[in-house]
Amino acid sequence: MEDERILERERHQMEQIRELDLEELQVEEVDGLHDSSDDDLDATDRVYAGAASSSEFTFNTSLASLHTYLGEVEDTHHRMAFLEGGAIMNLPLFYLEGVVLFPEATLPLRVIQPNFIAAVERALTQVDAPYTIGVVRVHSDPNDGRVRFASIGTTAEIRQYRRLEDGSLNVVTRGQQRFRLRRRWIDVEGSPCGEVQIIQEDQPLRTPRDAFGTLTPFSNLRSQILSHSRPLNASHAKLHRFRDEDNVSESNSEESFESALSLAERRIHHSAVDSCYGGDTMDESTSSDDDMLYHEKQIKMLNWLQGTVLHQEGNLAKENSWIGVGKKTNFNQFRRVPRAFWPFWVYRMYDSYCLAERAADMWKKIVGAPSMDDLVRRPELLSFYVASKIPVSVSTRQELLEIDGISYRLQREIELLESVNLIRCKHCQTVIARRSDMLVMSTEGPLGAYVNPQGYVYEIMTLYKANGLALWGRPQLEYSWFPGYSWTITNCATCESQMGWRFTATNKKLKPRSFWGIRSSQVADDMH
Repeated sequence: MEDERILERERHQMEQIRELDLEELQVEEVDGLHDSSDDDLDATDRVYAGAASSSEFTFNTSLASLHTYLGEVEDTHHRMAFLEGGAIMNLPLFYLEGVVLFPEATLPLRVIQPNFIAAVERALTQVDAPYTIGVVRVHSDPNDGRVRFASIGTTAEIRQYRRLEDGSLNVVTRGQQRFRLRRRWIDVEGSPCGEVQIIQEDQPLRTPRDAFGTLTPFSNLRSQILSHSRPLNASHAKLHRFRDEDNVSESNSEESFESALSLAERRIHHSAVDSCYGGDTMDESTSSDDDMLYHEKQIKMLNWLQGTVLHQEGNLAKENSWIGVGKKTNFNQFRRVPRAFWPFWVYRMYDSYCLAERAADMWKKIVGAPSMDDLVRRPELLSFYVASKIPVSVSTRQELLEIDGISYRLQREIELLESVNLIRCKHCQTVIARRSDMLVMSTEGPLGAYVNPQGYVYEIMTLYKANGLALWGRPQLEYSWFPGYSWTITNCATCESQMGWRFTATNKKLKPRSFWGIRSSQVADDMH
């Protein structure tokens, strides 16, 4: 019965949001949006594509991230320690359509409805997790119209709030930790609540330092391969001697290295090194055929290093010829090679720090972000940072939130950064803009969450240019998310669904002169 009541309330909220989408509007199509020129957009504004670093850019991007339109809000001066992974607790919940909250991202709220006011009041006084609420994305199933709740959400800490005369609340929260929603209900005060389990985040994966060492000198390997009459135990003794010398020269011993690894890293390291040194367990009774097979494997490793594939049927003269060429080459650059079974590039595919560096480089090229060295050293934070700001559809953002594993999340983000190109209307697939049209109007990045006076939260991506849109109504100054800019409702010119807003500077000295804010919930999943 309680579930039916909450579903009915939430369905009513969604219907109110959709009223704006479906309402018959007097549409005035904007001229010239399909080409590169715009009456209100001068040529200098084109330098703002992808970054807000131009000397002509005069807007203070920190104003948007402060959410000054909410008025004065009081700091709670409360910062809660992170909850233990796996902990199960009850939290007041906020169900939001078209919004996905990530750890470390800012979420403003305009709390008007009595049940959600009760939820905030409960969060301010609860003992287990004070000043904390849970945020869960809800959406309408396109097949049957039923309300669906995401299984993964994020805790949000109330950082600032203000109680207005009419009893409503203006709140600024910040995402903290992911959780799994186990069950939900409505308490006696009408506040939506849920039992959540905090997700234990994994540690960043890194390539085991011991998986790569110094290869046996090529001259010695050549002599081992060509001297088939040499006793097997002697060749293995020599290999062991070089490994022993390696171990002496290394600054960190095996024991000290392993002590610095996490349990997962130690397991990967052991399996990799064991697969490499498995040949050391051969005894002296091993046949000469096995000995040849052992050396053939080493030759294949050399072939891999040189980028040369030798024919297996090649004779000894060909092998001697290849090694002879090697005498003229400095092989020291190749000596830092895998001791483990897998080559270096395989480890880099899952090394969280390598992936973080690659994602940061791509992000800086797209949005012109400043140095991200601090985040690169914290891959777990970087993965959430990029996920919270990358301008993709809401469903794709929910997909990123649900990925377990730092390396897997970074891999998916790199894939998106490489492939995201076109921004389309999700209803009619009209191309609205390209990735190169992105504009950073907030220190939060090219995508951020904002709330209107009626309490509806929107995630919008900011663009310096857009196509196929039409304006409705007159520009409004009240409650502007970007101080100094008026806003005008914007619809898709093809299907007339509400896409967002156009923001126009009210001060001639303010640049850019205009830009667009497109709702991520109205963007198609396919962005290729």
